[in-house]
Amino acid sequence: MQTIAGIKRQSLYSPNHIENDTLILMRTAEHLNNMGVIVKIYEEQDLGSIEINEPVIFSMAQGERALNELLKLGNEGRVIINTPQAGIKCFRMNMVNILSQNKIPFPRSYVLPVDNINGISFDDFNARKIWVKRGDVHAVHREDVTLVYSEEERKNIFREFNKRGIEYAVLQEHLEGDVIKFYSIKNSSFFHWYYLNGINHTPFDKEQLFEFTSRSAEILGLDIFGGDAIISPNGSISIIDINDWPSFAPIREQSSKEIAQLIFQKAKYFEETILLKS
Repeated sequence: MQTIAGIKRQSLYSPNHIENDTLILMRTAEHLNNMGVIVKIYEEQDLGSIEINEPVIFSMAQGERALNELLKLGNEGRVIINTPQAGIKCFRMNMVNILSQNKIPFPRSYVLPVDNINGISFDDFNARKIWVKRGDVHAVHREDVTLVYSEEERKNIFREFNKRGIEYAVLQEHLEGDVIKFYSIKNSSFFHWYYLNGINHTPFDKEQLFEFTSRSAEILGLDIFGGDAIISPNGSISIIDINDWPSFAPIREQSSKEIAQLIFQKAKYFEETILLKS
């Protein structure tokens, strides 16, 4: 088996999860080592300034610059897991439109340039509170995902985003209910969920949750993914977020084995179908 590359996520994109993000990647690399695969680890922030020669790459990179560098490597014929195309689709301003257009149950959302402070407003939702979220990566600072209760608060967040160079924001309706976190891996039976805030513990269809999450990942092109859902008081399910390769912290050992197996199979297929024929 050829040496493959692993890309660590830049700490900027791991707020409150720097250690957990590192641990899942390194544990995955350890399992690959045990399967006879040599793994060379690179830093996300070094992409573009270093040479990566490995034909297969597994990556937790999330920044736009790094994903664009990975796009170049993908265009050279490299196998990349998750693909940079999927990472870009997971930017919130892209994700909310893609999932909504593909009939995934999703909160009503609007993507707005932050310099257009007088566009869609808090009042257009006719609600007591709404979410304001940065439009690109999921979160870097605490204020990147904020529940606001007035139009004044909404405008203040837009001004703050603008000062920080964030170009787009998402205004999103607030859904009442139980928040669920989930983790999954494509082409495996692995699926784990738990209540983040089990307020009502309303009964719901677990198979439908799996269907919605799997369809969302398929639409976005993800192999390794997680996210959040809301179970409403009537038991209906809404997806509110999909993450490209989360930390899998509550189930790191089991998930890292499954992730390593997925990467191993993709690397093996590449070796057998591409390298041996060249």
